[in-house]
Amino acid sequence: MRIAAIVIGLILLGLGVWVALGDAYYNDSSTKAQFGPVKIEATSQKPVPAPIGYAGIVIGGVLILAGVLKKT
Repeated sequence: MRIAAIVIGLILLGLGVWVALGDAYYNDSSTKAQFGPVKIEATSQKPVPAPIGYAGIVIGGVLILAGVLKKT
């Protein structure tokens, strides 16, 4: 359990830094017009909000500390 917490913490920490630096994007599609069965859609890339990255950094750090400090 201890090693799993450390590994998951490292993954979350890395992903959190990646998102916080603004390198993570997601695709957002929206319908611009619809005429009967015909739809006109636009797809754009938007960055993942930085607070999600900050949360990943904090949670990852807590998991790493919990794994390191846990007594067996």
